Amino acid sequence: MEQLEQRQPRGKVLVVDDQAINIRVIHQLLNDEHQLFVATSGEQALEFCLNSPPDLILLDVVMPGMDGLEVCRRLKQEESTARIPVIFVTGHDDKDEEEACWLAGGVDFVPKPVSGMTLRHRVMTHLTFKLQSDLLREMALMDGLTGVANRRRFDEALNAEWRRSQRSKGLLSLIMLDIDHFKAFNDEYGHQAGDDCLKQVAKAVLSAVRRPGDLLARYGGEEFAIVLPDTGKQGAKEVAEAAADAIRELQIRHQPSDHDQVTASFGVASLDLARHSSAKDLLEQADEALYEAKDSGRNKVCVG
Repeated sequence: MEQLEQRQPRGKVLVVDDQAINIRVIHQLLNDEHQLFVATSGEQALEFCLNSPPDLILLDVVMPGMDGLEVCRRLKQEESTARIPVIFVTGHDDKDEEEACWLAGGVDFVPKPVSGMTLRHRVMTHLTFKLQSDLLREMALMDGLTGVANRRRFDEALNAEWRRSQRSKGLLSLIMLDIDHFKAFNDEYGHQAGDDCLKQVAKAVLSAVRRPGDLLARYGGEEFAIVLPDTGKQGAKEVAEAAADAIRELQIRHQPSDHDQVTASFGVASLDLARHSSAKDLLEQADEALYEAKDSGRNKVCVG
């Protein structure tokens, strides 16, 4: 048992069951090893997963209202929750129900009454697979030069946050930034210096993006983007100004520039439900603000 606990990855596990006794049993078995959360209905489970996706779900099949099979099917339809492993907990020894669990998208099932050793091993196995998969996915979504998120990760994050803001009627802001006269920098100092400049700028901007839910991504070439959930126009402007200051503080020499050092231009856009019907609209507004900053002399922040 001690050896099992040493190998066990600690994860965020959602237990979904409408019976308090079943929840207590699972809590006693797993609470020392994992961070446990509870939902007592299918609807509650969906809401929790959409707002704060867990690493793994232990899902009862038979519940009043929305049953576990339907919960799993809906989770698999959402991009933000499709990769969460679902272990069904079932009280029926029925081949048809077993097959239905697989077809709904479950990765495993555990019969009731629950065996402690079986449950712990199944949870350990699927959490390990999930954490390894997340690590490989994170590497695939990272920009190899700067170490921040890449364009693919940015597209996924913006679309996911857009959908979340639509559900919750919450705030969402986007910052686009472009290093001023970067082609001239490369021509003057060489591509190795250009790569070093990109790395330093990414690190400087990252220092201004402090919340865990915010995302800095390399959008392409010398352009970066920042996704800011739960942030309004003023908050996004402050982040952009802090990032601009951090870049200037690097004092990277850039003789071809009007400012004699590396600077950046910033465009800020914030969600307006009356104006934006898609994440693309928000992106276009941020782009327009960025071009305004560039056309009006660069090295500044413009808000769309």
